[in-house]
Amino acid sequence: MSGTSNVGGAGVYEAGDQRNVKDSEVDQAERYKEGQPNSHKAQDSKDERSIANKLERESKRQEEPKPISKEAKESQADPTLPAKKHGNEPSKGAKIDAEIQQEEDEMLRKKGIK
Repeated sequence: MSGTSNVGGAGVYEAGDQRNVKDSEVDQAERYKEGQPNSHKAQDSKDERSIANKLERESKRQEEPKPISKEAKESQADPTLPAKKHGNEPSKGAKIDAEIQQEEDEMLRKKGIK
């Protein structure tokens, strides 16, 4: 069909760099992890993943722990730490949270839990 067109040169219609993968290479690939990271959005309606692949990903996602940043982990240990790290005075709420956390730790130590 490309030979009958009057638009553009013949090079436009040739395969060029578009090559099919050999059948021997297709069998060796790990099917689910072939794509690039973040190439599929879970709620994308135009995503062409099969229902089986979507279900498999959701089951894996439920088993994965939620990623927590280093700063978030540190702020759980000391609520005033993020402000101190950035050279600021901790907010009143952070100070109160630190006091409550200290009181709870003391109570747990008295009970022998911590």
